Amino acid sequence: MCAGAIINARIRRLVFGAYDQKAGSCGSVVNLFDLPYNHRPQVTGGFMQEACAEELTEFFAELRKK
Repeated sequence: MCAGAIINARIRRLVFGAYDQKAGSCGSVVNLFDLPYNHRPQVTGGFMQEACAEELTEFFAELRKK
């Protein structure tokens, strides 16, 4: 859904921190932006990767506790 929204909104550049090794669609499991869509954003992944991965890990650990 996020990739579709990025394409439809014609976002020119996508920058993200942590790769999703289980379900990532921007260079982890698959790269949806390599498919022949009518728009292809510039993608930069791994920005502050360790800090972002830690933040996500903590967030979902707390969510599971509830």
